[in-house]
Order: sequence, then structure tokens, then C-alpha cells
Amino acid sequence: MNSLPANLFEWENHPSALREMLRGATQGRGRLALVSGAVASGKTTLLNTFAEQAIESGALLLEATGSRAERDLPFGIVRKIFDNGAMPADVRSEVIALLDGNALESTAAGRMHVMSQISSALLRMVDDRTLVVLVDDVHCGDDQSLQFLLHLARRVRQAKVLIVLTESPRLRQEQFTFHAELLRQPNCVRMRLHMLTESGVAEALSGTLSATVAARLAPECHRVSGGNPLLLRALLEDWRTVGEHGEAQQRPAPGEAFAHAVLGCLHRGEPEVPQIARGVAVLGDARSPRLLGQLLDLSANTVQQGVQDLHQCAILEHNAFRDEVARTAVLDATPATARGALHARAARLLHADGASALDVARQLVAARQDAERWAVPVLREAAEFALVEEELEFALRCLECAHHACAPGAERTALKARLVSIAWRIGPAAAESHLPELTEDAERGRLAPRDVAPITSYLAWSGRLDAAAGAVSALARSAATGDDPAMTAAVSASAQWLTMLSPPLRDRLPTVGTGTTGATAGAPRDMADLAHAHAAATMSAVLTEGQADRAVIEAERVLQRYHLSDSTLQPLAVALMALVLAGRLDLALSWCERLQGECSSRRVPTWQALLSAVRAEIALRQGDLQVAAHQARTAMSRISVQGWGVGLGLLLSTLIQAETGMGHYDEAMALLEQPLPEELFQTLPGLFYLRARGRCHLATGRYHAALGDFTAAGELMGAWRMDIPLLTPWRLDAAETWLALGDPGRARALAEEQLRLGPEDARLRGALLVVLARTDELKRRVPRLKEAVEILEGGDDRIQLAVALGELGRAYRSLGDFNRGRVLVRKAWHVAKTCGADPLCRELMPRHADPGELAAAAAQPGQGTTEAQRDVEALTEAEVRIAVLAAHGNTNREIASKLFVTVSTVEQHLTRIYRKLNVKRRRDLPAKLSDSSLTGTV
Repeated sequence: MNSLPANLFEWENHPSALREMLRGATQGRGRLALVSGAVASGKTTLLNTFAEQAIESGALLLEATGSRAERDLPFGIVRKIFDNGAMPADVRSEVIALLDGNALESTAAGRMHVMSQISSALLRMVDDRTLVVLVDDVHCGDDQSLQFLLHLARRVRQAKVLIVLTESPRLRQEQFTFHAELLRQPNCVRMRLHMLTESGVAEALSGTLSATVAARLAPECHRVSGGNPLLLRALLEDWRTVGEHGEAQQRPAPGEAFAHAVLGCLHRGEPEVPQIARGVAVLGDARSPRLLGQLLDLSANTVQQGVQDLHQCAILEHNAFRDEVARTAVLDATPATARGALHARAARLLHADGASALDVARQLVAARQDAERWAVPVLREAAEFALVEEELEFALRCLECAHHACAPGAERTALKARLVSIAWRIGPAAAESHLPELTEDAERGRLAPRDVAPITSYLAWSGRLDAAAGAVSALARSAATGDDPAMTAAVSASAQWLTMLSPPLRDRLPTVGTGTTGATAGAPRDMADLAHAHAAATMSAVLTEGQADRAVIEAERVLQRYHLSDSTLQPLAVALMALVLAGRLDLALSWCERLQGECSSRRVPTWQALLSAVRAEIALRQGDLQVAAHQARTAMSRISVQGWGVGLGLLLSTLIQAETGMGHYDEAMALLEQPLPEELFQTLPGLFYLRARGRCHLATGRYHAALGDFTAAGELMGAWRMDIPLLTPWRLDAAETWLALGDPGRARALAEEQLRLGPEDARLRGALLVVLARTDELKRRVPRLKEAVEILEGGDDRIQLAVALGELGRAYRSLGDFNRGRVLVRKAWHVAKTCGADPLCRELMPRHADPGELAAAAAQPGQGTTEAQRDVEALTEAEVRIAVLAAHGNTNREIASKLFVTVSTVEQHLTRIYRKLNVKRRRDLPAKLSDSSLTGTV
């Protein structure tokens, strides 16, 4: 990259001032310039620029640079001045001899005599040429050299000599006299370099960038660099590394070059400055010099001077690092052991100083060391504060540190339980590694009652059903030998939960009651186990014949009583599913959207994923396949597939059925390849998955595979003593499969058996009537289908309604009633289309699956489309809208609702429509209308 221009400080007029002083020296008026400025303020750049100008003017240039390492070397700077290729050999030899022979002169008079001889030798050279002496970082010079420079300054007033010295604003105690004496010289000029202003930054950038780009970048460059030329150059270098088109596309951002420049600034300052910068980086700011001094074992005065240096060189601003990259660079440059020790010490100091738990915990976590016992309550408190601020990873780190600081026992187990609940919020997979230890603690009776139900639910979710059952049984035995009603209540709730999720565990778990308090009525209950017990009882009510209405009441109580939290998420989701299985999709949707709204703006991926999965199931049962697929995909993106545990059964079930219903068979089959937890088919989600896999096989012609899945679901439900069609209507699915296999007898037997078993679920009954109608003779088919349509029109399942309407339309067409048949089939097609069920649309109207082709289907045989269009031309726009809706099977009241008019208005329009089209009734409308004429007006 191109560097910034050499005359960077032209705008400050220092180079021009030095050139003017050079002209004066050339005329025999000796001059002395003392240039001061913070580290990296450009002193060296100024000297280098002026040195080139001095050489071009023909002056004899002698240069030297002070060094801390050579501070104790007598006449170190003087030797550098004379050890110069431009120095005449005889003069150099003379001076070196004087220095070698008298450098150790102990008396002041002796040293003065040596300096007088050296300065005389130097001044003899100015008869023909102007002498320019440049000394950079004179504040690092040795005492003898400083005395010589002061001596020389007093003798050059009438000589052709210009002396330019640069110094730091921070002077050592012994330098004050030298500094004061220099400034007393009448020919001495003091110059002060400041950091660049924003306009100065723009001017500096314009040397290598276009004026427009320089003006655009200047504010941000000045903010980040503080006008420090070294940092500015590094920032520009980082910006250029973005690419050749960075000028137009990227905003300046500090990077590697900037970080190196920061470290360079620190090491060019006083020795304690890097250490102080490290302390500021650890504490985060420099607001307390006392605390910073205690951290670094430095005096408050030293700290204050160092902080002032850091401000002057623009590393700090308002007692904090100007940019986080600078702070990170300082920390990264600190050895890991030293850095950890600093953080640990800072934690102790802050704690003793009464700092907040969060501030102390950040130091403890950054230390990456085993915390001491005193830190445990601090870390726990900080974790809870971090959760409020949605800093989940930091909360986890706090609890991990606290956990390591505790000895095995109840407190350590409680910390691990809380850690798991927070990790589960991020993603169940993040909690996996902690569950084995918690299982062991549970079996040893170390779990607190409040943690039993949540931990049990986490174990069950992850597929550790045996571990969960073993832990609950062990806790039950422990509770039986003690006197802890809270633990008894927690064990009861956990047993109810496991029994609900995995019925095969029923015989392995302690006996529990059936109510929301179970066998421990009256015992003190924690909110977590209350929620789990209440939700489990609600789901059990759904799966008990005749109790669906009670389940709806209890589900709403759960949703009203418990707020969304780590320990109540699963119970609330189960309550929502209870509403879904009970057929109250309207209530389930309302509550689900409310809960989704609560966590939409929060960083809780697991909460959002689980609620999206339930929302997908609601949409699927409503027949909204596209929404179902979208919500299921969203749920899958929130947390990893591995993190779903046995919940993967519900999620894949919904997504497979949605993709199958939309005709995306490749996608559905790909989902069937997803590996499943071995324990899935011991749980309720396993039943949902079996049905979904069977429906996919049925849709793709794998009838025997489908029959195997449906039968397997039925066998599981029988073995679990819960053959409830609300859970999965396996007989209905198997009956449809037997129809596909051409065996209506078996299909009819299964459908009739299911009708006898009940319950009277409208959605299920409507679907069963459709299956039975398909096994009936033609004349008996229509009454069953009409009943099915009537039932399904009052429900939420639009796809099943479309199927029933289509079957009824085909039945009428088979009986010769073509007009009515067309109306019903077209209505079925529209319903299926709004659901996204493309395969059903093709089945209903194979030649007219595209909406643009419906015009042909609307024309009656014997009447051409052109004639129908002429009839339509006689209708007004309002009459056309009403005619189309009436032709599609809408009632007068439905038409009035959709068009926001009264029923009377609809009736009057229909009367005029019938007269203009020369028809006598509504069902004759499709024979006179063409959709191609009407679709643009509806």
C-alpha cells in the first residue's frame, strides 16, 4: 500500500517553521527548536522530513536518537552525533579521542573542559557550511550528552547552527533542569505536536485517496485512530486489505495492522505504559487509579501518569480503550498465565471493593482458572443477571465456573441442574454432555425437589427413558425413607410425566394419582412439578375416552396458570397438543401464537423451535400445508436435528405429511432417511411418526409398507392399553390402504369397527363416512357423503372437506346430475388449492389443475364458451361477482359476508341474474357461466 504523504504535518506549519529557522541559521543566527509530542504523534516523521530538506539546502547534517537502553552510557548521544559519515574524518577522530580519554572525568570542571573542546571542534566546521544537529527522543539520552547539548545551545547563538530536539511530554526528574535551561535560551523555539483533527485526517487521507473518499472516511478514521498518525496509517492498511474495491464498498475497520500499531505505540512509551495498558484492558477502564495500582503493584501517581500518556497518544478515550480491537490486542499480547492471574486478582479486588456480581464474574470467567469457594454465590447471581440480558453463553460460563468450585454434594448438583436448564434453552444438544452426571446425582438422591421434574423431562426428551425411569424410582425410594413431602410430590409429577410420554414405562414407575396433584394432594409443590403434573394429567384426559371436553378445560387452565419459562416450556407445549388432539384447533392456535409472540424477540431458540413445531401441527390439521411445512422447517432450523431427541418424531411427522400433501414426494422420502432415536417408538411422538411414514407410503403407491406402519401403530396402542383414535386413527388409515389395494370389504370392516369404538370426533367421523361411502353401492353413497360434508364443514380440516366434496360431486355425476356434480367438484378443487394440496387438485380435475384452464370445465355440453361469455356481458360487475360466488356453491349469507353487503341485496341481484341468464335456480349457473370471463372481476 502507499503510505501517507511525508509532509503529513504541513497543515500544522512545523516544517515551514523549521525551514525558516534553517534560513536564519544560514545567515549566522543560530537557532534551537524543541519539539514535544506524545508517542506516535509524528515527531520522528517531522525530523525525517526536515532532514531531507536540510540536505537539499547543502547543510551538514548530524543525527542521533536517544535510547533507554543506552541511558547509562556516558556521552552516548554525543558519540552518535560524531559517528556520522558526513563528519570530516579529522574532526571525528579528534572528538572520539577526547571522549575516549576523558569520558570518565569525575569533576564538573573536567567534564566542562571536555565539552568545550568538543563543541569548539564542532563549531570550526560552520565557517563554510550550515550545521544542522537533529536528536530524536532526547528525553532518553544520558546525562552527560544532555549537558553537552545544553552547553552547545549556549554557544550557537551567533553561529551557523540549527539544533532540533524532540522529546516526550513526560520528563524524568533529572530532565527538568535541562528542559528549563533550554527554554531560557533566547534563540530557543518550542513546538508542540498534537493529534490530527478530523479535518487533518481528511487532508492526510487525501494524499492517497480521492477527495470524496477521504471526506467520507475521515469521521470514522478519526473516531477509531483518535488522530494518531501511526494508527491512522495502520487503519488505512487494514482497509485496503479488504480488496481493490474497498474504497467504494467498505467502511474502515481496525484489523491486524491496527492491532500491531497499538502494541507499537505502547512499547515506544515509558516502560510502565504497556503494563498499565494491560491493567486497563483487564479491568475494562481506568476510572480508578487506586484499583489499577493495586492490580499492577504500582503507585497511584505512576498509574495516573501512564493513563495520561495513553490518552495523549489516543489509545484511550474517556478512560477506556477507544476501540475494542485495541483492547483485544493488548490482552492477546499478554502471556496466558499472566493474563489469567491478572483477571483472578482483579476479581478479588473488585469483590472486596463492592463491585457488582456481573463485573466480578466477568473477571472470574476470563481468568480461566478454578474459582475459589467465595466466588460460587457471586457466579450464581451473575448468571441470573446475565439471563435477564440474554447473555446465555456467559450465564453458562458462570455456572460452569461455580460448578467446578463446588465439592460433590447437593449444591453442586443444583448448579448442574440450573446449567442444564440454560443450556437446553440454547439447544438440547448443548445440554447432552451434562445429563449423565445429573442422572448419577439423581440416583444418589442429590436432586432438589424443584429440579426433579425438569431434569426428568430433559432426560426423556433426549431419549434416556431408562435413565429417567431409574432416577425417578431411586428418588421415590429415597423419599419413602424420609419425610420430605416436596420430594414425594416431585417424584409423583415426574412419574406422571414419564407415563404420559412413554406408556411402556407405566409398570416401572411408582404409583401415581390421576389428578393434577396425584397421590400427594396437599403436599407443598414447586411450580415446575405442578406444571408437569398438570400438563400430564391434561394429556391423559385427552387420551381417555369421553374426557376430551374436560381435557380442553384443563389445558386452558395450564396455559393460563403457568408463564413461559425453562421449566414450564414442555408442559405448555403438551397443553397445546392436548387442545390439538381434542379438536380445538382454534384455541390451540390462539394460545400458540400468543406464546410465540412472548419469545419472538428473545434469544431462546429451543422455546421458539418447540412452539413452531406445535404451530406446524395445528396448520397441518387445519389443512394449511404450506404454513405447516414452513413452521416445521423453521423449527428444524432453530436447533440441530440431533437436539430434537424423541421430539423429532412429532416434527418429522408434521413435515412429512405436509410435503406429501403438497406432492413433494422426493422431499418427503428424503425426510424418511433421517436417523431416529432408538427409543422413539416407545413414546407418543413415535406413533405420530408411524402414521406420517405410512401416509407417505400410501401416497407413493407403497401400499403394503403403509399397511405395515398403520398396523404397527395399532399394535403399539393396543399393547399400551390406549387405543385412542384421537392419538392416531390407524384403522381409518388402514381402511384407506385396503381400498387402494382393491379390498373394500376389509376397508369397510375397519371403518365400521372404528365407528363403533368412537369417540364422536367430528373430523374422524367425517373421514370414516367417506371411506364407508366408497365401499357402498351408488344409491347409498350420497347420503353418507352428504352427512360427511355437513360434519366436515363445521370443522377445521379443509383437506378432508375437499376430499368429501370431491367424492360427493363424483357420486352426483355418476347418478347423472352433472351440474351439481360439477359444482361440488369445483368447490372441492378450490378448497384443495387453497390448502396447497396439488395431488388432490389433480385427482379432482386431472385436465384442469391450472386455474387458467377452468373455463372449459364451466361450459355446459352443447353450449359454447362464446355464447356463455355473451350471456355474461349482460351482467353488471356487481352481478358478476355474486354470480361467481353462487356458482361456486356459496350460500346467500356467505356471499353477503364476503362482499360486505346484506343478504337482501344478494337475493335481489340473484333474481336479476337468473332473468338475464334465463335460468331458474342456483345450480344451473355453472352451465351458463365461464370462469375465464369472471376470474378477473372476483
